[in-house]
Amino acid sequence: MTNDTAVFDAVRLDPATGGREWAGCLGTRKAITRDGFEIDAASIAFCPHEWINNSGYVDLELVRKHPLILAV
Repeated sequence: MTNDTAVFDAVRLDPATGGREWAGCLGTRKAITRDGFEIDAASIAFCPHEWINNSGYVDLELVRKHPLILAV
């Protein structure tokens, strides 16, 4: 298993402060933009494609199923 998939933090606009806040998910560029979030480009990481669910986000259950010594 190799770290072959680029993933990013998804961020959204905080209406109270006007700043950007983490949306609570880590996913592929395609999934994040599809769902209306912004990509935090500084947060790029690489993980095995086995960790990505059908929606394009890192799924902790899949991480547990397909563990890797080093995490994202």
